[in-house]
Amino acid sequence: MRFWVATAFMEPRALVPLARLLDEYGYHGLMVSDHLVYPRQLESRYPYSPHPDGRPIWEPETAWPDPWVAIGAMSSVTTRLHFATNIYVAPHRPLLQVAKEVGTAAVLSDNRVVFGVGAGWMREEFELQGQDFATRGKRLTEMVPALRALWSGGFNEFHGEYYDVPAVTMEPAPTRMVPIYSGGHTPVALRRAAAVCDGWIGNAYRWDEAATHVGALRDQLVAHDRDVDEFAVVCGLYELPTAELFERAERELGITDTLCLPWVMDPDLTDDQRNGIVDDVEVYRPSVERFATEILARCQH
Repeated sequence: MRFWVATAFMEPRALVPLARLLDEYGYHGLMVSDHLVYPRQLESRYPYSPHPDGRPIWEPETAWPDPWVAIGAMSSVTTRLHFATNIYVAPHRPLLQVAKEVGTAAVLSDNRVVFGVGAGWMREEFELQGQDFATRGKRLTEMVPALRALWSGGFNEFHGEYYDVPAVTMEPAPTRMVPIYSGGHTPVALRRAAAVCDGWIGNAYRWDEAATHVGALRDQLVAHDRDVDEFAVVCGLYELPTAELFERAERELGITDTLCLPWVMDPDLTDDQRNGIVDDVEVYRPSVERFATEILARCQH
């Protein structure tokens, strides 16, 4: 089991010192989330909203630092920690820009980057970027092999329905192919993950929900003749975090990676601190160390 710390909604200035702290204690990775803007008049419904009106679970003023700027900064102060986007709304960005940014991050981090992608849900972001919202899923599916071609080094070309790239070389090229994980648990998202990606990133679920989604993913992997044992399965669990829980999740559900927030139940922290609003990440050290000692040391491999 590999352990990723989720950082959505965290104070941006805390990311670099937090990465250094997680690297010190041997965590596998840190995940950053992505949005460009929050429109004053938001009409799109957030698919995971608990609210009847479909509004997001965060406030409009919530900070969303650029993932690749953040990953570049964090990779420069760490040596072992991996970084992933969870998730990056790739279809409203230009293909070549995405390839350049992710490829450069992979080179500078010495291949410690996983590219987590999703089709997105906020129509307004697509319209502001001049990208078609209706075809976002199909374009994302086609973007995956296009990115792999551009990261291959030397002159390469790609010709598809939505992307047409003549022979070009894009340097620096990663020395290993960047793993691409697809987010979302809808049938089309699971099908995309199984068909063209190297892994899947889910949400945090109760045990039965996780079993349902992972089971559907495995069915898709079998249908696409993929090697289940070589495919990354990432999701969190709404259960009391124990070594026994994660060992069972790996054994029974086939979960290979999980999301964690070591400090979320620390009684010595304030509500703001447990939610990532901190001036000094040293307040997290006791929780980070305890989780590493009690769980990582037993489960991570």
